[in-house]
Amino acid sequence: MTEVEMIVQGAPRATGRRKLVVRRFLRNKVAVVALVVLILVWLAAFVLPHFITYSYTDLDPVRSHWLKPPSSKHWFGTTLSGEDVLAQTLHGLQKSLMIGFGAAFISAIIATIAGTTAGLLGGWTDRAIMWLVDLLLVIPSFIMIALFAPKTKGNNSLILITLLIAFFGWMISARIIRGLSMSLKEREFVRAARYMGASTWTVITTHIVPNIASILIIDTTLAIGGAVMAETGLSFLGFGVQQPDVSLGSLIGRYSASALTYPWTFMFSGAFLITIVLCANLIGDGLRDAFDPSAKRARSKKARKVEA
Repeated sequence: MTEVEMIVQGAPRATGRRKLVVRRFLRNKVAVVALVVLILVWLAAFVLPHFITYSYTDLDPVRSHWLKPPSSKHWFGTTLSGEDVLAQTLHGLQKSLMIGFGAAFISAIIATIAGTTAGLLGGWTDRAIMWLVDLLLVIPSFIMIALFAPKTKGNNSLILITLLIAFFGWMISARIIRGLSMSLKEREFVRAARYMGASTWTVITTHIVPNIASILIIDTTLAIGGAVMAETGLSFLGFGVQQPDVSLGSLIGRYSASALTYPWTFMFSGAFLITIVLCANLIGDGLRDAFDPSAKRARSKKARKVEA
């Protein structure tokens, strides 16, 4: 069989597998609802601010409207200084989503490059990369990020915080990918590609990554919740997003003292945080079941009845 024939036959097989994964995912109603909710949260964060009167820095000119519960004018109420809680929550939601998703994707890219390179090449390259992984796992990431905290002030704070969280979030994934790459490099198609003179990068992008794509998708999805929580913890303690900018973590930290007396200043940002993390984890669980043919939730009712 020629290479062209293998490619022609392989394409429908790959397409059919993707359709099967989509059908399995759609059978998981909880994961589908979580995906819809997360999409709605994204739309609310980036679309709704264009349709409200106040920005997150505006103050209500009427002092009697300050620190008031939700009303027809201020849907989420106002703060002690007169800011609109809805505007602040949506802006903080934007920052947390961008940092969380950005850090998760960047850490996934780093883990993929490091893990596949170590697993495929082996030898001193593998030892060097694994030594770096072990070193970063030992170093307390929070302390290192706190050392860079003064540099996260200003216009570049979003990028710097995202990079810092991503830099300390890829090591476990890299170990998993390394193990998968070490098993794949002994497969016939990888050995044939290397024998024919394919470069390491070509083997990684055309043979290794497509075969571990399911693991990468699941791991990245689950990492989103962890990245959002990391940003929230840093901002809550004052090491993340700095004033006058806001994120969900900084809003929770700023108004946590008044959570019982003036709950509207605190509960909306906390509710959005819980929603993002919960939805990301549920979607990751749904993808894991969809890619795993042995998962009961991913199989149709008819298939489960036949097995029973």
